[in-house]
Amino acid sequence: MAEQSVQVVIVGAGQAGLAAAYQLRKQGISFVCLDSSSEAGESWRVRYDSLTLFTPRRCSELPGLSLTGDPDGFPTKDEIADYLYRYKQHFDIPVRYDARVTEVALQGRRFRVQLATGESLYADQLLVATGPFQEPAVPKLSASLDESVLQLHSSAYRYPGQLQPGPVLVVGAGNSGAQIALELAEEGREVWLSASERSMRVLPLRLLGRSIFYWMDRLGLLHVPGHSLPGRWLRKQPDPIFGRGLAQSIRQGAIGRLPRATGASGRAVRFADGSSLEVPNIIWATGFHSDYSWLQVDGALDGQGGPLHQSGVSPVRGLFYIGLPWMRSRASALIRGAAGDALYVTAQMEQARGEQAEREALSRPLEEAGCSQAAE
Repeated sequence: MAEQSVQVVIVGAGQAGLAAAYQLRKQGISFVCLDSSSEAGESWRVRYDSLTLFTPRRCSELPGLSLTGDPDGFPTKDEIADYLYRYKQHFDIPVRYDARVTEVALQGRRFRVQLATGESLYADQLLVATGPFQEPAVPKLSASLDESVLQLHSSAYRYPGQLQPGPVLVVGAGNSGAQIALELAEEGREVWLSASERSMRVLPLRLLGRSIFYWMDRLGLLHVPGHSLPGRWLRKQPDPIFGRGLAQSIRQGAIGRLPRATGASGRAVRFADGSSLEVPNIIWATGFHSDYSWLQVDGALDGQGGPLHQSGVSPVRGLFYIGLPWMRSRASALIRGAAGDALYVTAQMEQARGEQAEREALSRPLEEAGCSQAAE
């Protein structure tokens, strides 16, 4: 199989990977992005049809290219998918699609990146930009339900017509669960929403005529460092639901409210208060697991298989991360925040390359004099 050698391999070409690629372009180095999808923006395009971002367009842009439309309006998922496609084309970013990475390992001081095709790429630095939304997380209790119950994770839900006739139980009250429950209620479905009371914190999309994110930015809440005392407290809090539509629909009875799901049997789901409900349809809006099993590099992952890093910089020389929640601050979860993280991380990568070049320059005379051990 053919082999390619570059200075940097970026694994993942979503918004975080593309933002980093934009910065690496400016540094003038050789790099390539690898992405398992078939085109730019695909991870957005395959989400449920009615998905609308809760951040306005001005907070949903990458560096160097604006989103079209009202900057204070809220873009749809297809707008973002089209924008990422246009971004990749506009800056001629080198991305290889349908390129699934099966293993990354160190070979000497370089990273060997193995693809599903059997091809290997070699790089001095590796930037992991796969993001947190990799494997759908479905509770174990789902296995106890009768096969006649239609079960969909929120990542597989597209539109109400996918579901069987009858009531729908949405489990999980993040922003995806809230939007899906509202869409189904507006279609005239009987909808029940199951979630812990703690996760039902609702914030308005706008306050005093401005996006809630404008005020969060002005108050500094978006930029509190994740490792600081306030940042550590904020990280423990569940993400709020943006938009008052859910709370209003629950008050009006359009959406029924149930506590946390604790068990299941047959066609019935049991809840923390001892109640139960039989339904023909369940949507699991229960988030995702990360999967870094392909990253076979000692010191790259913690005991739970998550990435070890400080603001995106791994303790492993040459390894970096981007696109993680709270990578540097709350803003890291936003598209514009990923752009800021990209500027920071690629600057760290550039600095590391400079330091490595200095080490090699200093060791060269010693090696020529037969003192390579002293250079170590």
